[in-house]
Amino acid sequence: MLTVALTLASATVEAHDPSAYGGLFRSRDLGETWLNADVGLLLNATLTVAVDPGDSNHLLMGTDIGLLRSSNGGRNWAPEAMDRIVGAVFALNFSPDGRSAVAAAPSGVFRFEDGHWANAAAPTAAAPARAIATTAAGRIYLLGQSELFVSDDGGQSFSRIPAMLPEGSEITALTVAARPREVLLAVVDGAPMASEDGGSQWRRRADGLGNAPIDTVVSDPEVPDRVWAAGADRIYISDDLGVAWRQVGQALPEPGTSVRGIAADPAATTLVVTTARGMYRSADGGSTWALTEGNLPVHLEAGPLVRDPGEPRTLYAAYSLMPYAEVWRTALEGSNLLARTDPISLAGGLAFVLLLLILGTLLVRWLARRRTAGAASGGASP
Repeated sequence: MLTVALTLASATVEAHDPSAYGGLFRSRDLGETWLNADVGLLLNATLTVAVDPGDSNHLLMGTDIGLLRSSNGGRNWAPEAMDRIVGAVFALNFSPDGRSAVAAAPSGVFRFEDGHWANAAAPTAAAPARAIATTAAGRIYLLGQSELFVSDDGGQSFSRIPAMLPEGSEITALTVAARPREVLLAVVDGAPMASEDGGSQWRRRADGLGNAPIDTVVSDPEVPDRVWAAGADRIYISDDLGVAWRQVGQALPEPGTSVRGIAADPAATTLVVTTARGMYRSADGGSTWALTEGNLPVHLEAGPLVRDPGEPRTLYAAYSLMPYAEVWRTALEGSNLLARTDPISLAGGLAFVLLLLILGTLLVRWLARRRTAGAASGGASP
């Protein structure tokens, strides 16, 4: 953490070696070439990024130690709300007009507007969050530790959605398809499911996927009704919001590859996927896959793929030196500790600290008087 703080304080910095640290990378040609987008930062775990829909140079980046902001496309970064947003930030998102943003960390859910961050009213289980999705109408869905929450007031407050799912079900991935109608798609206990009523009722949508567990689902920002899914080392596509799926190309080269993000062109010819083994790209519809190297760290885990809302061919990919599962586990533990810290405990701890300060002050004064008395006594001797 000291290294990061010192680096952030430096006015002139050099790009870091991607083989040694995690980082944020940007491609403007749908994954063919990549450049470092977090110049000068030495981060253990870059977790996610959000791009302002109204200003492509305005970025928010979630890391394992908090939130960073850049106003110039990643050339410079500064920490955000260090006194509030504490711990790993896996989920953040801008509003459709870019005037506000929402982020979640173990310390809670937060909303940005008019130049400052404020705590959002949200249940404890909403933080840390796995994903935050905003609809064109301004409704915000937040996937917390395992449940779904919603905000209809721009992120000022969130309420739990009473989803009709089997008891103990866990939602691990979420995407929102907004065109031609709003449909939520999620991975629930390893299976793709959809909701057309805002997350209350869910139906399994796995026709064409078989019984293999699914890693993730991703809506396509360019093609209405199109969503992507990945599971069992394969990529799947649906052009009817998950009612029916078909396999795309061949399996990924390495067995047991967990997919984190998917991006493609409208023709589904160029495919980019981020995985626990790095990034793969195909220029022939998945018939062949190549591990993307160049400026990217080939031996680190890659996180979600994020597209620039204003330019779909511009992609951001996050890489983590620390395993994402380990960062998530640490975030959950941090959240649980914060949740167990009630106001009475805080008051008691503060009172104890004040007592120590008072006792310390009295001790220093007593020692000072003894020293003064000793000096006076020594000066009076013949």
